[in-house]
Amino acid sequence: MKFLSPLVLLTLCSVMATPLMASEDAPGLTGCAAKKQGIVNQIELAKAHGNADQQAGLEKALSEITNHCTDASLKKERENKVLDAKHDVSQRQADLDKAMKKGDADKINKRKDKLAESRKQLQDALDELDK
Repeated sequence: MKFLSPLVLLTLCSVMATPLMASEDAPGLTGCAAKKQGIVNQIELAKAHGNADQQAGLEKALSEITNHCTDASLKKERENKVLDAKHDVSQRQADLDKAMKKGDADKINKRKDKLAESRKQLQDALDELDK
């Protein structure tokens, strides 16, 4: 009986890890190819979980990417996100500077939090630019 328990546990872990492995992007893929592969992986997960509505939506998204996605347009879209995020960071910094001049501690803390959030979004946009 002691032998059977670890075997069952190992099998269960293997089954549970399969969707996690399927969701990983294929190494070396960039641009539209990486985006397509990510959606294909999500479709497989939706099938595995029996989620037909999600699967249908993902298949429509895959069709749109196949028909309309170009690496140049995707890069331009990501560059625009970076520019927008940089603008947000500079705006949040100006808001923080203004709050610091007034000296309201509550507003300063709120502005710092918003600035940190904007910086994280900028970093995410920069990371996405390399994909």
